[in-house]
Amino acid sequence: MATIEKIQEQLEVLELVATNHEIILYNDDVNTFDHVIDTLVRVCKHDDLQAEQCALLVHYTGKCGVKTGSFDELKPQCSALLDAGLSAEII
Repeated sequence: MATIEKIQEQLEVLELVATNHEIILYNDDVNTFDHVIDTLVRVCKHDDLQAEQCALLVHYTGKCGVKTGSFDELKPQCSALLDAGLSAEII
């Protein structure tokens, strides 16, 4: 009769807790595409194509996540978007 040896390994799993937040930009009937694109380039450091794609997503879906990071990093950027007349919030 053969003996089967079972080995149980104990593994520690470390969970990385995400502390990232996101700036959500919302659609409005006031701002032009050019203004939204220029503001995203200036404030969020988007390139022209990324800013244009975000503006289109906002227009057609009503909102778009435009920047992720820590709350402290995003707060001045969200404030700058609001100061430019855009509708945005950090979630």
